[in-house]
Amino acid sequence: MSLPRRPNLMAVATLLLVGAIALAPSFCQGAAVMSVDLGSEWFKVGVVSPGVPMEIALNKESKRKSPTSIAFRNGDRLYGDDANTIGVRFPANNYFYLVDLLGKTIDNPMVELYRKRFPYYDIVADPKRNTVVFRNGDDLYSIEELIAQILASAKEYAEDSTGQVITECTLVVPGFFGQAERQALVAAARLANLKVLQLINDYTAVALNYGIFRRKEFNETAQYFVFYDMGAYKTSASVISYQLVKDKATREVLPVVQVLGVGFDRTLGGLEMQVRLRDYLGKEFNKMGKTKTDVFGNPRAMAKLFKEAGRLKNVLSANTEHYAQIEGLLDEQDFRLLVSREQFEELCKDLYTRVTAPLDRALAASGLSLDLISQVVLFGGNTRVPKVQDILKSHIGQELGRNLNADEAACMGAVYRAADLATGFKVKKFVVKDAVLYPIQVVFAREGESGSTRLVRRTLFGAMNAYPQKKVITFNKHTDDFEFSVDYAELETVLSQEEIANLGSLNLTKVSLTEVAKKLNSNKAENIESKGIKAHFALDDSGLFSLANVELVLEKTVKEDDESTLQKLGNTISKLFSGDSDDEKVTTTEEGSQEDGSKDAEGQTDEKKAEEDKTANATSAENATLAEEAGEAAKNKTEKPKIVTIKEQIPHKVEVVYVPALDGADFEGAVKKIRVIDEADQAKKRRETALNALETFVIDAQVKLDEKEYASCATQEEADTIRKTCSEVSEWLYEDGADADAETYENKLEEIRAVANQVYSRHWEHKERPDALNALAQMISGAEGFLDKAKNFTKEGNPEKDVFTQVEIDTLTRVIAETSEWMDTEQGEQTKLARHEPVRLTVKDLTDKMALLDREVKYLVNKLKLWRPKVKPTPPPKVEKDAKKDDDKSEDTKSEEPVIEEPKVDENDSSEEQEQATEETPKIEPSKTEDGSGEQHTEL
Repeated sequence: MSLPRRPNLMAVATLLLVGAIALAPSFCQGAAVMSVDLGSEWFKVGVVSPGVPMEIALNKESKRKSPTSIAFRNGDRLYGDDANTIGVRFPANNYFYLVDLLGKTIDNPMVELYRKRFPYYDIVADPKRNTVVFRNGDDLYSIEELIAQILASAKEYAEDSTGQVITECTLVVPGFFGQAERQALVAAARLANLKVLQLINDYTAVALNYGIFRRKEFNETAQYFVFYDMGAYKTSASVISYQLVKDKATREVLPVVQVLGVGFDRTLGGLEMQVRLRDYLGKEFNKMGKTKTDVFGNPRAMAKLFKEAGRLKNVLSANTEHYAQIEGLLDEQDFRLLVSREQFEELCKDLYTRVTAPLDRALAASGLSLDLISQVVLFGGNTRVPKVQDILKSHIGQELGRNLNADEAACMGAVYRAADLATGFKVKKFVVKDAVLYPIQVVFAREGESGSTRLVRRTLFGAMNAYPQKKVITFNKHTDDFEFSVDYAELETVLSQEEIANLGSLNLTKVSLTEVAKKLNSNKAENIESKGIKAHFALDDSGLFSLANVELVLEKTVKEDDESTLQKLGNTISKLFSGDSDDEKVTTTEEGSQEDGSKDAEGQTDEKKAEEDKTANATSAENATLAEEAGEAAKNKTEKPKIVTIKEQIPHKVEVVYVPALDGADFEGAVKKIRVIDEADQAKKRRETALNALETFVIDAQVKLDEKEYASCATQEEADTIRKTCSEVSEWLYEDGADADAETYENKLEEIRAVANQVYSRHWEHKERPDALNALAQMISGAEGFLDKAKNFTKEGNPEKDVFTQVEIDTLTRVIAETSEWMDTEQGEQTKLARHEPVRLTVKDLTDKMALLDREVKYLVNKLKLWRPKVKPTPPPKVEKDAKKDDDKSEDTKSEEPVIEEPKVDENDSSEEQEQATEETPKIEPSKTEDGSGEQHTEL
């Protein structure tokens, strides 16, 4: 008999493994991340997790977006649609349209507008920060606390979607958010236990989402697009360019999306249209004279009108007319009114004249004309309004781009950015460059020749400057402690007076420097020259401004004679490894002038570093040669003074002048307040879960005892006990137990389970036993088939194929026989027992026997896999000798013993258990979807 081929041996082994091997799930290391598009009316949550493509997380109602609202009532906290439902009955208990109140003081015009739109809220000032606080009875809620809880609910949706804990996110913000608003949102995220990877502007996120699906369409020539957004609260337009650019450091050609111009209108949006329609409906109801009560003085009636106005606004986008109808609007009087689209447009007539202004301002800021724009692309829910589309189409003279998912584009662009910034993910690189909306300047005092002091202003970040970037300001005439401030600059050129007022404080920070004279005096010497005090500023990719550090820069002239031999040796070696003979020199600038620490400067630094690394990797032999040559050159060259740069940190204090962020004791107080609400929420959920579980078990037990297959598994005494216990618990639930706590419900459930579980256990055994018996029978049959083939691989059966010993064959034979005999005996005894009697043959007994048989067979299967035939020694090859050289080499030539090598075992030819799966970083690929209109749009 010839040895079977390996595939046949594997097939034989597989017979034994069928039904005996369980597939374990494979886990990929890494953590999920999310994005939140926190709109004024709705928020969307994007998620990405290892092995799962980017998608929108669904909320508790399986919807893709949730209302940005939160309500409190009788100790309960509600979100989204539930909160809005409470808000119709108790308007002051439901808080919505909160985003534009972030970072605002109580006297901000946007807060006054909010009060006008929703007069039933009691808004007071925070005693320390003068920010907005909602008061409802004894309860006080700051904007950061409310936003934090909404973000926490978004985090919960994302975790439910991915099945992982999420701690990192990107947040979509309006591009016109200033420093106070951005800092307030970051503080709210911290309250929600979220680390913000980046605050990304809404139009930037949409532009990124638009570009990642069109990478192949871009080239070295810039292509220009306008993204127009009309949301619930505001309208914005942005001019965006796409271009392929070669990276200076990596030499890789990458697509770049850059913001070139932005225009916006903070108060033009769907909310203003809805409020106007609400007020129109209220006036019409008052005209009907159904009641003497003024509808505008009743908060509940106004909340009903607001909700109906929102529904009517959406319907009129698709229909020319529709009825507004509310049951029991006021004093139990119903309201019904036919409203046409023409009437609605007349109400918003002055708003429509403002529709094109953000687009024109964006084009003006970018310096581009409309004929250079490839397309105007729409996003935002209120761009679906037909009148808005007609105005834009007429203004630009071309078709509008509607191939984006208007609701989800920003969220999906932000989650792509989150995957790029987070560790554990691999995405196709897409460089993002945003633009500064509000110029930032440094203001400081300088004493003139006449002794008078004047203020000097230097712009740090100009309008439409790309960021992130760094800047340096040098003060080289100040010899004592001084201070400077950082403010918004030249806003009149980019904003109207109304928008400037909405921005709030124009002053950002005040910086005080100390120990300036002390540092200068301690470094006074003939060979030391001061190069001024340098302040390093940064604008990060979230648009957040910061002062990195302040330092005194000095240049010291050192002659080589002043250096010791050891210093010279150290300097020589240092030069060899640095590839540069001079220390880094700081560029001298006039007082108040600036040095750009980004872009080109950074690119040069990267190239220099690469050159240094290349030199540093030279071999020791090369270094020794270079050192020797350097020594010879040093003897022959003329000695030159060496310039050494010295930097000393200047102590400084930064005082925030604009609305301070929630921090310190105020932050800890907010954390404790939210924790108390969370604990109450968890206790409520636990009680509801326990009550539902108890009620379900009682009803289920009563129903099952009426079914024959369950009733047959219980004795009469057990059935009576279960029925009695269920009846008692049911009566208790609807009487004394209605107000019980979660622990009481859980204890009651354990009591009734203890009575019923014996019956349920017997039923389960009788139901599962046939499948377990069948599985064991198949294993016995497979083992017998394997045993018949294994007998041909013994020394007695086939001396050349002695894989197994006779003892191993006899052992397997005995185990098969014992298992088969046991199964027949136990099965026969079990059939003699009634279904309600104690079970003799359990499923566990059967699985134990299967495990024993499986262990014996696997041992032989693995031995068969690893067995290799013995290789006979081969004779050495004959060596031919050159007859002419035989005599000369006869004494030097020695015979060698032949080397016999064992054949190498192919390491890849092993069992599946020996192979290890290599984990790769998940690669994020975008996918295409369609929106509800049937039009193609793209999402990740």
